[in-house]
Amino acid sequence: MNKRLDAEFFHRDALDVAPDLVGKILVHRLADGSELRERIAETEAYRGEEDKGCHAAKGRTKRTELLYGESGVIYVYLCYGMHWLMNVITGEKDQPQGVLLRAGERFDGPAKLTKNMKVDGGFNGVFLKDNEGIWFEDDGFRPEIRTAPRVGIDYAGDYWKDIEWRFIADGK
Repeated sequence: MNKRLDAEFFHRDALDVAPDLVGKILVHRLADGSELRERIAETEAYRGEEDKGCHAAKGRTKRTELLYGESGVIYVYLCYGMHWLMNVITGEKDQPQGVLLRAGERFDGPAKLTKNMKVDGGFNGVFLKDNEGIWFEDDGFRPEIRTAPRVGIDYAGDYWKDIEWRFIADGK
């Protein structure tokens, strides 16, 4: 039987949550009661104001306020004005961290994942704990994981761009 991830799962450092989220199942229950399910195959960790790739690198703003909040909250933002990307807030309150969902087993890329899972800006700020519309499950699957540099953050400089905080299920 699948176990739903609880709030404590996300109440850890992004560098611990990101690899542990690989292999878990994202579940979105639609209004008609049907469920969309996708195993997470790739994540990226973003860690605080010192991380120049993190949205919080320039400090606390209206846009980044969720990053400073409770862990286990969904942070969705619009990329290039057309693609919704989904993150989950991790760690301690007031220490901005998050994990970007980069891909599922069937959906390569963060935009394809959110599009196919029907996740959009309406999920921004949604708390996963006890939520009946969206959650993560653990069915015991533990893939081998490799690391790689994060994608799409050339603006962050070589150190932050090249750090291997992307976690990918082997075979992906």
